[in-house]
Amino acid sequence: MLGAGDRGAARATWLGTGLLGLFLLPVSLSLEVSVGKANTIYAVNSTEILLPCTFSSCFGFRDLGFWWSYNGSDTFKILINGTVKNEKSDPRVHLKTDDRITLVGSTKEKMNNISILLRDVDFSDTGKYTCYVKNPKEKDLQHHATIFLQVVDKLEEVDNTVTLIILAVVGGVIGLLIFILLLKKLITFILKKTQEKKKECLVSSSGNDNTENGLPGSKAEEKPPTKV
Repeated sequence: MLGAGDRGAARATWLGTGLLGLFLLPVSLSLEVSVGKANTIYAVNSTEILLPCTFSSCFGFRDLGFWWSYNGSDTFKILINGTVKNEKSDPRVHLKTDDRITLVGSTKEKMNNISILLRDVDFSDTGKYTCYVKNPKEKDLQHHATIFLQVVDKLEEVDNTVTLIILAVVGGVIGLLIFILLLKKLITFILKKTQEKKKECLVSSSGNDNTENGLPGSKAEEKPPTKV
C-alpha cells in the first residue's frame, strides 16, 4: 500500500502533468504557418513562380509582423518584410530587397495569405525560401515554414504509362469480379426456378396417377350400372 508521502507525490505528479498540458494546449492551438503540402516546387528559367504562405491563429492578431528570407548555397538575405494591423487590413510592405518580388496575398476575410510572386527566375534563385510570422498578441510568438525552389531548363514530362496500365489491370479485375458475382446470382436464380418447375411437375404427375388408378378422391370416370 502507498503511504501518505507516496500518495502526496502521486497527486503532485498528476497535478504537474495537468498544468503542463493546460500550458501546452494554447501553444499547440495558436499560431501556425504553412507553405503548402509540397516541400519542393519547380520553376522554369525566366518564368515566374508563386511562393505560397498562409498563417492562422486561434487568438487573432494585431500588428502582426512577417518576412521572407532566402537561403542559397552561399547566400542568405531578407527578401521582404511587413506588418498586418488587424484582420480587416491588408499587409503593408516596409522593405523589399528584390524588385522581382511582389506581395500578392491578402489578409482580409480570414484569408491570412502573405504569399509572394517571384518574376524572371534564374538558376541562382534555387534554394530555400522561408516565411516567418510573429504575433505580438500572442506574446510575440513566432513561427515559420520553409519551401525549396528548384529552377530548371524545362519541366520533365511525367510518363504515366505504367500508372495507366496498373489502373487498367485493377479496373479489369474489379469488372471481372462484378461480372462473376452477377453471373453467379443469375445461375442461382435460374436453378431455383428450374427446381420449382420440377416440383410442380412432380405434384401434377402424382395427381394424374391417382386419377387413373381410381383412388379415393380421384376424378376417374364413373362406369354406368350394369343392366340385369
